[in-house]
Amino acid sequence: QADLAESGGGSVQAGGSLRLSCAVSGYPYKYVCMAWFRQAPGQEREGVAAFGMGFGTTFYADSVEGRAGISADIANKPIHLQMDSLKPEDPAVYYCAVGPPGRQCGTARLETANFDYWGRGTQVTVSS
Repeated sequence: QADLAESGGGSVQAGGSLRLSCAVSGYPYKYVCMAWFRQAPGQEREGVAAFGMGFGTTFYADSVEGRAGISADIANKPIHLQMDSLKPEDPAVYYCAVGPPGRQCGTARLETANFDYWGRGTQVTVSS
């Protein structure tokens, strides 16, 4: 069973940047999809970005395209999410997640049902 732990959340001014990280343990599979989601109060959890482990492919939701960068360390773990030009609509709890081995990664697949294991989340706050 995978264990995921996010870090790097905090408070930042609008227009600023944050780098979130997700450490993964207990999940030895190479070809998996890892992703970042976020959930604001009263809203559904939405996909932000995904990284195809083993392929190095990246996918982004329209809401963060051009402002976000998802990456992984050379050993493909942990994964990171760089968020730039933060906007008032970006505050949320950010979660990392991992899908089952062999499931394809893609923007259209950034749905919670496609991911099996989740971290506990890290809070991101944006001040004006």
